[in-house]
Amino acid sequence: MRFSRKWLQWISCLAFKNPSQHTSMKRGSSSYIFEGEQPTLEEIRGWGKSFDKLMKSTSGRKLFRDFLRSEFSEENILFWLACEELKKEVDVPIIEEKSRTIYEDYVSILSPREVSLDSRVRDVINRNMVDPTPHTFDEAQIQIYTLMHRDSYPRFLNSQKFKALAQLQDGVSASGSTTESPT
Repeated sequence: MRFSRKWLQWISCLAFKNPSQHTSMKRGSSSYIFEGEQPTLEEIRGWGKSFDKLMKSTSGRKLFRDFLRSEFSEENILFWLACEELKKEVDVPIIEEKSRTIYEDYVSILSPREVSLDSRVRDVINRNMVDPTPHTFDEAQIQIYTLMHRDSYPRFLNSQKFKALAQLQDGVSASGSTTESPT
C-alpha cells in the first residue's frame, strides 16, 4: 500500500507532536500551526523585512523550513540547524560524533541530503575533520546561510502562505484593516 507524502507527514505530526503544544493562526482562508508561543503579526511582518529575524525566530524557522521542504531544499536549513547545535557542544566525544554525523548527512557526496558547497569550503571541512571542533563547519554554514538568504528567502516572501500570514494579500492592508476592492 502506498501513501502520499502529505498524508505521511500528517500522520507523523499526529504520532509525534502533542496537539496542546500547537497554536493555530487563522487569517482569512489561511491557517498555520506554530509550536509554542504564537508570533504576533508584527513579528511575522518583521520576518519579511529581515532574514536574520526570520532565522532567529523558532516559529519563523519552522515556517521557512516548511517552505524549503516544498521546494525540495530542506537540507539547507537542516544543515544550518545541525551546525548551530554543534556550536553548543563542549564534550569532545560528542563534538566528534556530531561532526561525523553532519559530514555524512550533509557534506558527503554520497549523501541524499548533500548541501551545495564549493570545493574550497569542502577542502576546509576535510582539513577540519581531522580534529573536529564546534566550529568545523563555520565556513560551510555561512555559505548555506547566504544561499538561503539570496535564493530561497525572496521566493518565501512571495509565497502565498507567507503573504497570507503577514496579511499582505486578499484585501488586507499593511495596517491590518480590511480594504474593499473597487467594483
